[in-house]
Amino acid sequence: MANEYIHVSVAWPYANGDLHAGHLAGCYLPADIFARYHRMQDNHVLMVSGSDAHGTPISVEADKRGITARELFEQYHERFLDTKVKLGISFDLFTHTDTENHYKIAQDIFTWLLKNEKLYPKIQQLLYSETEKRFLPDRYVEGTCPICGYEDARGDQCDNCGNILNATELINPRSKSDGSTPVVRETEHYFIDFSEFIPQLQTYLSDKEGYWRDVVYKEATSKVDDLRERPISRDLDWGIPVPLDDDNWKDKVIYVWFEAVMGYLTASIEWANNNNDPDAWKQWWHNPDAKIYNFIGKDNIFFHTVMWQAELMSIAGLYGEKGQQFTLPYDVPANQYMNLEGKPFSKSRGWFISAPELLERYDADAIRYYLTAVAPETRDSDWDWENFVARNNNELLAKWGNLVNRVLKFTIKHFDSKVPEHGELRPMDIEVINKIETGLDQVSELYATVKLREALRVAIELATEVNIYLDNAPWFGKTIKEDKPAAAITMYTALRCIDNLKIAFAPALPFLSERIHQYLGYDEPLFGDLGIQEYEESTRSHRALVYDGTPATGKWQLSALPVGQTLRPPEKLVTKLAPELIEEERERLGKLG
Repeated sequence: MANEYIHVSVAWPYANGDLHAGHLAGCYLPADIFARYHRMQDNHVLMVSGSDAHGTPISVEADKRGITARELFEQYHERFLDTKVKLGISFDLFTHTDTENHYKIAQDIFTWLLKNEKLYPKIQQLLYSETEKRFLPDRYVEGTCPICGYEDARGDQCDNCGNILNATELINPRSKSDGSTPVVRETEHYFIDFSEFIPQLQTYLSDKEGYWRDVVYKEATSKVDDLRERPISRDLDWGIPVPLDDDNWKDKVIYVWFEAVMGYLTASIEWANNNNDPDAWKQWWHNPDAKIYNFIGKDNIFFHTVMWQAELMSIAGLYGEKGQQFTLPYDVPANQYMNLEGKPFSKSRGWFISAPELLERYDADAIRYYLTAVAPETRDSDWDWENFVARNNNELLAKWGNLVNRVLKFTIKHFDSKVPEHGELRPMDIEVINKIETGLDQVSELYATVKLREALRVAIELATEVNIYLDNAPWFGKTIKEDKPAAAITMYTALRCIDNLKIAFAPALPFLSERIHQYLGYDEPLFGDLGIQEYEESTRSHRALVYDGTPATGKWQLSALPVGQTLRPPEKLVTKLAPELIEEERERLGKLG
């Protein structure tokens, strides 16, 4: 398994508002856990994403605030960077789609497709607002879904039934800006017909059953035959200009659905250029043995299991030899939705808790632990404040934090701050060590197959085994006074188990595991540094999140904790949460119980 090329492609958030717990649970935290695990396996990991600067939701929100779309996106891009650093989401590059690099590649792809006769102009009927004097982007239109009857369907997709729509298909359409009824007018756009790739996609999907999540596989296979021609340009003033020297196209941009998803590729190329190795991206994108994982929420399944694959098939030969294929996603471990206290997140109704607010009030690892423990991997889940407090106090603190704290403090006090010399291990010692070491293999397999919730559950169960062991092994009270060698064996065994458990928890709880690693006497860090860097382009600079893995020494391996290693006094590992917080948080939502 070691030395595989693993690409972690993560959904690009619209830069029109703060991230919330549902976003974190949907894709950003799972992607980080998965990437950290594979780095510990000595695999070549490239994890990329960025802010979607051109999505229509940015323009909609900017219009509401009376500012430009660029001003809005830059504001939230900065907030995204800050949130991800604080939460420890270790992107090798988190950039955005308003870079020169992304513009150039998106326009290169358009030009290449046009040259290779895969694009064709076509007159299209779109909704036009006579009051606003403009064609309405799909996200500026709402109406009744023609398929399921949902009255608030968007012009591009129905959030109720999940079907992809055209705005002109909506029943009783209305402008989201002023509520007026738009009219149908003609305009010209470039189209691409993905239906020619249906046979290839059916072959591609045929071997995904069994390791793709059921809901992902079923949606992809049930909708692949629905592929049809789609426009890839739009009448907008915010986005990447269509690269044609023709006045008829000067006010048109590349459609965001087509260019934003390219970000997985463009960010990889940007990362390679930033590291002075311009061809490095090809180790993932032109490598048939590389494994690309798309981490997304369930509302993006169709685009990331069918549409993106068709887009990659359509550009075979770009940036390579004629006909050279791009690597298609190996897995798409899409999560379902996370609700808040039994209801969907809704910023407009105040039923919302932003990630920055969470990080102001709670430790990053407490948030990461809970989001992983209740992750919506196979069905919708729920952020419940009572459950959050209970899991923090009864599991993270009681079963793991307290275990580490009491073993370290006892050993430091009675064994001169050293991993104690010990005699022959007893059957009970060997039994618990074997349980933890075998369990480490089980946790590894779960991380590798993106069963992160189960991996964390097994890890906390293993910590419970060590607590049970300590309850029955000689170490406390009379033992330390009357039979110190017996206590030494117990402490050595517990420390060795903790050293292994630290590895099991590390992908999910990197900050806590890093501290425990240092308390156990290691000098080198488990993980590298995560920070924000500024990059200069010819017309502007931009800021990006960058993970530097070079200092990291954390490996997925069994404990090699040496006898005599000096331990460090632990500080508070996990904060106990007061029950009063439950009602305080619910009151913030306008809910009293």
